[in-house]
Amino acid sequence: MDRPALTDALKQRDVVLRAFVGADGRLSSIPTRIAKRLVVLDLLAQDFALGEIYPEASVNEILQRRHPDHAALRRYLVEEGFLDRRDGTYWRAGGTVALD
Repeated sequence: MDRPALTDALKQRDVVLRAFVGADGRLSSIPTRIAKRLVVLDLLAQDFALGEIYPEASVNEILQRRHPDHAALRRYLVEEGFLDRRDGTYWRAGGTVALD
């Protein structure tokens, strides 16, 4: 993933999330512009715990809570480096981390 692109996109985070995420946390649509999609993917990456390994069925279930096209979201998360996969298992590989 192009890290400067994510950094630039996150500057517009609140605006993008208001446009694409409803009050219930579900996506109204998947952004087509890469900068906006990176913001949404970063939000989705927060649904996956660092250090945990997920079978594909669990990834689908988690993403289905956000949008019906879980396959597209899963593919985008992997393509942009937010999730990694091997042998049908996935783990979080990127995205921002909230500091408490």
